[in-house]
Amino acid sequence: MKTLSKPGSPLSSKLVLCLLAVYIIWGSTYLGMKIATKVVPPFLLSALRFLLAGSLLLVIGHLREKVWPTRQQFLSACFVGVLLIGIGNTTVALAVHYMPSGLVALLVAAMPAWIMGIDWAFFSKKRPSALTMIGIALGFLGLFLLFNPFAQHDVRTFPLWPIIVVVVGNICWAVGTLFVQRLPMPTQITSTAIQMLAGSVFSFLVSGIFEPGAWSTLPMMTPEGWTAYLYLVLIGSLVGYTSYSWLAKNAPPKLTATYAYINPVVALFLGWAIGHEAITSMIGVASAIVISGVVLMTLGRK
Repeated sequence: MKTLSKPGSPLSSKLVLCLLAVYIIWGSTYLGMKIATKVVPPFLLSALRFLLAGSLLLVIGHLREKVWPTRQQFLSACFVGVLLIGIGNTTVALAVHYMPSGLVALLVAAMPAWIMGIDWAFFSKKRPSALTMIGIALGFLGLFLLFNPFAQHDVRTFPLWPIIVVVVGNICWAVGTLFVQRLPMPTQITSTAIQMLAGSVFSFLVSGIFEPGAWSTLPMMTPEGWTAYLYLVLIGSLVGYTSYSWLAKNAPPKLTATYAYINPVVALFLGWAIGHEAITSMIGVASAIVISGVVLMTLGRK
């Protein structure tokens, strides 16, 4: 790993810019998906998004890496892509169609808990630290307060069933993340491109089954919707990925991991400021508890 330069150096400035890009861009994709799915159904939207993003990234990967994957590497990347993109990301697009985007971001913020729990149970068998366990418990406590099914239903304006969808997506994303470290994978950019394209194909298939007439919605897409779609492809997928990729190679892991609790804050703010999503005192308290739990999970990670 490269050593970070002194503050004020070009490398230090690039570090700050990449962190801000991951914080803001990935935090804003929740609202972007909500806007884009107002007309086009979630699975078709995700399929089209990652078809274009994956195709562009595949060209970039070929030009920069100049290495084609083996058959085994290709199949591994496709398998991971279905878990991460086809299921993990698309379930988020489905959830934000029915729920406030900021609250969905808080559900996704619990991802470190799923990764560490599944890793402990099925992969490394390494027990998480006490601090991590406290963070996991605190995070899920905050989520329970946020989506308490026993609360009065007249104060809730959205259904709760998308929570199950997001949880399934989180588990698939966690499994895919753990398999990336254990399967023969292509070079970095090419691998991500193949994952996006595999997830796109999977989303097209699911859309064909569960979203009849989805293609007929494309002519009705508003300029706002197309703008959101292009933002998700060019900024959310390409710029966001490039920034995160650079951080993964050049920044301390715990610094890079801070995106996990900054993204929900950005998503909540944008959902309130642009998407007109309400933030009540209970949402504020529960959100603070969830984010505190994620901070402890990150700090306690070995």
